[in-house]
Amino acid sequence: MTNPPPAPVIKTRPGPSLVWIIPLVTLLIGGWLIIKTASEKGPEITIAFKTAEGIEAGKTRIRYKNLDVGTVDSLRFGEGFANVILTASIDREAESFLRRDTRFWVVKPRLGLRGASGLSTLISGSYIELEPGKGAPQHHFVGLESPPVVKAGEAGSEITLVARRLGSLNHGSPVYYQGIVAGEILGYQLGNDQRSVFIHAFVKAPYDKLVRGNSRFWNISGVEVSMNADGFNVRTESLESLLYGGIAFETPTTLEPVEEHIGELVFTLHEDYGGIEEQAYTQKINFVLFFDGSVRGLTIGAPVEFKGIRVGKVVDLRLEFDSGNTTFRIPVVIEIEPERVIARDAAITSPYKLLETLVERGLRARLQTGSLLTGQLFIELGMFPETPIRLANADTRLPELPTVPAELEEITTSIKTVLAQLERVDFESIGRELAGTLQGTNQLINSPELTELTASFGSLRGILAKLDARAEPIAENVELAVAAGNRALGRLEQVLRPDSPFQYRMNEMTEELSAMARSIRTLVDVLEREPQSLLFGRSPPGEQ
Repeated sequence: MTNPPPAPVIKTRPGPSLVWIIPLVTLLIGGWLIIKTASEKGPEITIAFKTAEGIEAGKTRIRYKNLDVGTVDSLRFGEGFANVILTASIDREAESFLRRDTRFWVVKPRLGLRGASGLSTLISGSYIELEPGKGAPQHHFVGLESPPVVKAGEAGSEITLVARRLGSLNHGSPVYYQGIVAGEILGYQLGNDQRSVFIHAFVKAPYDKLVRGNSRFWNISGVEVSMNADGFNVRTESLESLLYGGIAFETPTTLEPVEEHIGELVFTLHEDYGGIEEQAYTQKINFVLFFDGSVRGLTIGAPVEFKGIRVGKVVDLRLEFDSGNTTFRIPVVIEIEPERVIARDAAITSPYKLLETLVERGLRARLQTGSLLTGQLFIELGMFPETPIRLANADTRLPELPTVPAELEEITTSIKTVLAQLERVDFESIGRELAGTLQGTNQLINSPELTELTASFGSLRGILAKLDARAEPIAENVELAVAAGNRALGRLEQVLRPDSPFQYRMNEMTEELSAMARSIRTLVDVLEREPQSLLFGRSPPGEQ
């Protein structure tokens, strides 16, 4: 019989068991990883988009300057399914980018009138672009449906324009200065009055320095075609503005002080360049003109000019019938902008006083042809002091300006007057007198006296022919004589030269003549004193 095994001896060791070391280490490592992950994890944000096109949870990245700064974690519908809410995790290094003005938009392939963009996403896939903003920290954003026209940090100034209608302007439409693209349109919104449109634009540096309080903006969308007294006008800025609209501006030079801080200003966007001049002058006064002749070619809006400068326009015209004398007259209402005329005389206190003074000095209105091509007329104000003041004295509420006939009308009237005078001429009597005159002339031509005179003229022509035949030999002889004279003068010049032999002989002869003259003078003196010496010879010196 075998003995049973001895009972085991159990000993307890002091302290924890080594078995718990492994889970403890695992717990410590896991906790460290959790703490490290939590400390390195950035903030979580939400972005609202209208659609989730091109966005995938866990794949779509958020980038800034082409570097990944976050990832889209999940997608869900917003309240009422009106939009899509993206939940994204942002790296801690990019947490400072999350401000009130921070913008997000989806970068994907886009094709528009201005070209293609985002083509690189055809391979890499769409991503969300982040643009840091300013303001208080924020974690809830509304994404842009299209990339912003002006990126953050770009130098320039934002301006606000107000217009009656938007036209073909849109996001990204260019802003021009002197034909150069100086900025773009950021957006637009309907005004509170529901009748105007506010347009927000951005003007890049350095062109934003050209915008002042007196800058003028106008719409250049499409092609502006107009026909007026100056003919056909076609105006367009560029092919780009022709396709998708645009705005142009200019800043006129003025002596008046202008506002340079444009941040709080709202500029008026005129429908075209001509609209600038229409709204530049606010004071307008009306006058009436009366014309008797045709005003064909004169339309409402036709200019009123003084010395070639536009001072107003035609606002109304119609036809009036006077049953008393069965005549017609045409009243034309014009609108004059007195601010275009600067009065230097302090005594003139109102535009009516100025025009009254000008009328007394000869101011008159007349029709003029602005374009022979279109036949359009305009009103010309000019000084005609020699013409009387002709007024219709009609019962109208508007002051009247005197008129004079147009140049063409004056010519027509003159022609009619001449024709009327010609109708009163007795052409039959003139014809009879002319026939008698021709008969007397014929008798004079066939008279004997005229025959003798004709013969005399024939003799004179013969004499002149003979002189003409001898004129050529005489002319040749004269030429020969002139040539001989020229040769003689040449020889005489050679003889008279100081170094010529003739001149030397003349000098010797002059000296001999001088000596002979002295001898003769001496002989004469001797004869005067001793005349007998001619017979007896000179006496000795002692006997005198």
